[in-house]
Order: sequence, then structure tokens, then C-alpha cells
Amino acid sequence: MHKVTLIPGDGVGPEVIEAAKKCIKATGAPIKWEEMEAGAGVIKKYGTPLPEEVLRSIRKNKVALKGPITTPVGSGFRSVNVALRKALDLYACLRPCKWYPGVRSKYVNIDLVVVRENTEDLYAGIEFAEGLSETEEFTEFVKEKKKVEIRHDAGISLKPISRFASERIVRFAFKYARKNGRKKVTAVHKANIMKYSDGIFLEAAHKVAQEFPEISFGERIVDNMCMQLVQKPTLYDVIVAPNLYGDIISDLCAGLVGGLGVAPGGNIGDKIAVFEPTHGSAPKYAGLNKVNPTAAILSGVMMLRYLGEESAAQKLEGAVAKVIAEGKHVTYDMKEDPGDPSAVGTREMAEAISEAVISKS
Repeated sequence: MHKVTLIPGDGVGPEVIEAAKKCIKATGAPIKWEEMEAGAGVIKKYGTPLPEEVLRSIRKNKVALKGPITTPVGSGFRSVNVALRKALDLYACLRPCKWYPGVRSKYVNIDLVVVRENTEDLYAGIEFAEGLSETEEFTEFVKEKKKVEIRHDAGISLKPISRFASERIVRFAFKYARKNGRKKVTAVHKANIMKYSDGIFLEAAHKVAQEFPEISFGERIVDNMCMQLVQKPTLYDVIVAPNLYGDIISDLCAGLVGGLGVAPGGNIGDKIAVFEPTHGSAPKYAGLNKVNPTAAILSGVMMLRYLGEESAAQKLEGAVAKVIAEGKHVTYDMKEDPGDPSAVGTREMAEAISEAVISKS
């Protein structure tokens, strides 16, 4: 029996996670859920969006399935997702972007995996707010040491990238490629401009690549990578990148295969993993039984594989593919016309996938 922490999250989170639970149950995989509360909706109750008991549960169970959590833009608490990754050292964000027949997209036969470094870069949260004395002190330090003047009304974010974290994430990408029969790893950077941060990442990538001679290695500057992915995405396989570029590129790749509604994700460390859909909490759709549960269900597939339940994972992924290909029991966003009255709700799509799982058993 696998004991797994379950975090429904905010907005549409509880609906898509319930859908994932239903589909995972249909596989027969031995999962026992330990449900925990986190997010904007629990601040009044706990005084924080990330109660300590949530972290304790994940540390104990080692695996979690999580729904999206609301992060205010420009104010309020920092991202719970970022806090989870830092607290649990979930240094690798794994985002497969795979096209399934029946999904509306300008591209077909895309099967990319983005591996994003999760702990450093601009997401490290080292910031100086406009107008504070500490910000003025920092700008004076920069002026003295680097002979560069920063405007007095600037906010500042620091971008630390270490050799340790860079080698660790690139090695994770190559190990993933080796384990999953992937042929190529491409490192993404901007080392032509940021020579002392992205430069370290690129050096680390070249060094680690030598440990995996059977896997092809390439590197691309981030802006060129974005163009390449739009023009000829089938040339790429596993993409590894620092935190910010990985975040952006993973959404770009999700767009190639139909959008965030079909994009699963996992945040993985050496001993702990948290799986979640990559889309947001979409609060305006909460409780409407409308949103696509595919990303959450495919995150469940990733979780099953991580737990060693490969047979269950294959059954569930096959059922998702079957329902999407048939196109009968899918949500509005997967219809040719979003106003198609034959579109079903979140629960109904999950029921169809569950039935497809059971029919394969």
C-alpha cells in the first residue's frame, strides 16, 4: 500500500484532483490518501497558506498529489508552489508535453520533456523593494563595486545560479533520458549575455554530458530555442533549463500539444516527489464542473510511474488517450467548437476515463 499526501488546492483544484483520484482508483493501484489543506482558502484557518502539518505529511509519505493553488500577482504571500519546492528540496520540475490524437493543436506527434531547475535563479526570492533603505544600500554597493548606477526607483531581483545545482539538474535530465530511452538532451541558457550565471549552467551541462556518451547533447540560447520549438519541435527530446527559462519553455511546449489542460507535472527531489497539473487554479471556473481534468489525471499517471506502478500507469494513460481520441466524453476546450452542447463536465470526463480503465483490466 502506498500512502500519498493529497492536497486539493484552490479554485478548480478540488474538482480536478477528485477526478484524478477516481481514475487512479479504477486502476486498482494500492493507494491510501492522506488529505491535507493548503492555499489561499486556508489562510484564515491556519494563518498561513502552507501549514507545517502539510510539510510533515509529505516528508513522511514521500509522495504527494496536489491541485493548483492561487498565487496573488504583485502582492500577498509568495507562491506556495515555490515554498514547497524549497522546503522539500524538490530541485527538478519534470514537465512532459505529449500530443494525444484528438487534441486540437497546430502540431502532431510532439513528445517533449522539459526538465526545469527548481531552487535557484530569479525564483530564489532574493529581492529588494523600491524605496527601502536596504535597496539604497545595495545600489550604492553596486555603484561602488561595478561602476553601474541603478535608478533610485528600481526594484531589484537577484539571479543566483550555482555549479552544484546546475550539475544536479543536468544530471537528472540525462538520467531521465537514459531510463526512458530518450536520445537527446538540450541545455537552454543565455550565457552569451549572463556569463557568470548562465555561464556556470552551460559549463555544468557540458561537463555532465560527458558522463552520458550514449545520449546526444546540444545547447541553445533561450530566445533561439523558443523559435526552434515553434518551427521544428520534433528535432528536440529532453530540454533542461534554469528555473525561469524552464517555466516559460514548459508553457510554450504545453501550447504545442494543446495547452495547459493536458500538461502534467512533477516536482522531484532525491527522496520526495509532488505531482500536480501545470495549469493555475482558475477560480472563476470553481464549482462549475467545466474544466478539463486531463492534466491532473496525467499527473496521476506520473505519480503511479514514480511509485513503480507501471501497469496501472499504462492502463490509465491508455484510457486517457482513448477517451480523447473518441472525442465524445471530453470537456468544452477539447471540442472543435467550444460551444458544442455535447461537451461534458469534469466529472463526466473522469467517469469515461475510469470506465475505459476498467474495460482494459
